[in-house]
Amino acid sequence: MSETLFTKIINREIPADIVYEDDTTLAFRDINPQAPVHLLIIPKKHIATINDITEDDRELVGNLYYVAAKLAKEMGFADDGYRTVMNCGENSGQTVFHIHLHLLAGKPMGWPPYSDKMKQA
Repeated sequence: MSETLFTKIINREIPADIVYEDDTTLAFRDINPQAPVHLLIIPKKHIATINDITEDDRELVGNLYYVAAKLAKEMGFADDGYRTVMNCGENSGQTVFHIHLHLLAGKPMGWPPYSDKMKQA
């Protein structure tokens, strides 16, 4: 396993504003937020990309989404809505090769993602 920025956060070698931790998962505030609330939810197990998820990782990856919903409720924005995003590979914008779920909230979000215009039904 190659060490990543997230591995160093998990090992407490570099600081992070951690908002949640359990045996398998860590969540912390993004240092370059793209929304008023921007959290990164990561497994403590290193998995480089979505393509590297195995059958044995299904529960672990499901827990990332469980934690996202839990934090949304606890932080009070679940009913207003939020976005979760997981990028895969360089062309998607993945810069840290340790899977991570972005949890974004606190403002209306357009579609496509880089639009200010809300998606019409």
